[in-house]
Parts: sequence; C-alpha cells; structure tokens
Amino acid sequence: MSTISNINTGHEDMVHDSQLNYYGVLLATCSSDHTVRIFRTKTESGISEPVTTLRGHEGPVWQVAWAHPRYGTILASCSYDKKVIVWREVNNVWDRFHVFSGHTSSVNSVAWAPHNYGLTLAAGSSDGSVSIISLQQDRTWTDCFIRDAHVVGCNSVSWAPFRVLPESDIPGNMSPEAAAKRLVTSGCDNLVKVWEEGREGGWSCTKELEGHSDWVRDAAWSPATHTDTLASCSQDGRLIIWNNDAAGWTSNVVHTFSDVVWHVSWSLDGNILAVSGGDNRVTLWREAVDGNWSQIKEISKAG
Repeated sequence: MSTISNINTGHEDMVHDSQLNYYGVLLATCSSDHTVRIFRTKTESGISEPVTTLRGHEGPVWQVAWAHPRYGTILASCSYDKKVIVWREVNNVWDRFHVFSGHTSSVNSVAWAPHNYGLTLAAGSSDGSVSIISLQQDRTWTDCFIRDAHVVGCNSVSWAPFRVLPESDIPGNMSPEAAAKRLVTSGCDNLVKVWEEGREGGWSCTKELEGHSDWVRDAAWSPATHTDTLASCSQDGRLIIWNNDAAGWTSNVVHTFSDVVWHVSWSLDGNILAVSGGDNRVTLWREAVDGNWSQIKEISKAG
C-alpha cells in the first residue's frame, strides 16, 4: 500500500485525530494545540489546501466527527476542556453552531448517530457518563445522560447502524418502524458495554462484554447491517471481535499486539478493519469465509 499524499497540518502540537467527511473532499484534524483544522483534499492542483482553523476549545482536542451531509457541513469536536463543540459552515464561513458543557471532566469521544435518527450526537467522558445531544425540529438542542456508564471513565462511543424492525419490513409498508437506537461504549473499567434506548426514552445496558484485562481504548460497531459485530482494542494489546447471534454475544481474540492498541475503524461496508497502536503501525484485517480473521496489510510510520 502506497502513500497517496502527505499533508502538513500546521498544528503546533500532537495531532490526535483526523477524519474525512462523507464525500472525502474535506479533512478535519485536531490537536493538543487546542485547534481544529480543515483541509480541502481534492483540488485542481491535486495538492491539499487549508480551509480554516477553528478556535474555541481551551484544552487538547481529542476527536472530531463529521455529520451526514443531509444536515449541511457540520463537524463535532471534543476536548479536555469538558466541552463538545458543533461547528457549521454556511456560505464558506465556519462558526460554532452549538457548545455543550454538560460534562465535568475531559470529553474523550464523539460520534454522530445514523442520519435516519436526526442530527444526534453521543459523547463519552472521563466523568464516566455518556451524553446524547440532539437538534430538535424547533432548532433547539436537547440532551440526556447515561450516568455512570463506566465508573472510572468512558473512552469511546460508537453507534449501531440503522435498522428497521423485521416484523414491519414487509412489502407494501411504506413506513417500516425503526429498531431501537443502540450504542457501544468502552471504558477504563476494562469493559465494553452495549446500550439500547427504551421506547419511553432513557438508556439501559443490555450487555457487558468482558474480555480485556486493561483499559479498553476503543470499541466500534461494524456498519454492516446483516450482522451484529463489534471490534474492541485495549491497553492490554488485544484486538477482539464480538459477534451477536441467537446464542448471544461471543468473543474472538484476533490478535495480541506487543503494545497498546489505540483505535479500531471499519471500512464503509464492514469488510475490513483498520487497527492502530502504540507501535506506530496501522494494520488492516479481513474476515475469511470460515470466520477467521487475518492481517492483509501493514502500514508503518516509515511508509
């Protein structure tokens, strides 16, 4: 695998996250220098160009997430300063759309829900809670909390893909009923937790997944809708794939790395999993027809 392009972000400190938008034409990066930077990746010259620098956080910015384009050009960021900021671009001008300050400690992760659920964002914090932040039809923002989601702190949040209830997905039914919203979170309690929203609101934990022996740094729900599959990674070096079927949740320790594993990320179709760790490598994994996972690529710092 070869490097397509290199981007000098101009950040003055460590870069913690980078995310392409839905169409792959804008790149957002965030850093310990308290800023978020936007770049245009597809230009006539073929060279990425800086668009703007977003300033508003008062601490290191850990993560960024793009909303679905049906809601416009919208980006969320979270920071050590306990804030979530939602940024919006209108007529080539970027500004703060909403600032959420409901957490009492560092906000470590942000993730937008599937667009079918509206403009809804989840955030996980070192205060142990998860917040759900939504824009309502009257253009006001509301929020609710999953308190004590992880007693020592929440490190990541990820949404399950949108689904309709099987019993309502029948020919002739033009308005099939959506299945309940679900989240997966990971925390400093060494746990991966699956959450579901009730019909009357409020969230409950439907499963605690035990398999890691140290802080779980990240957990990601596969976007594939034909199966319930999660990936998690940890300070213990383990990469675990979790599957849910009629027998319940089962785990498969795919690999144990020699260093901490920081992040897992699925391809859009859920066929390939990217894994990044403290050894400065990114590895790509794919599941074979027999259910076994194997490494198909490795990308090192040296390229």
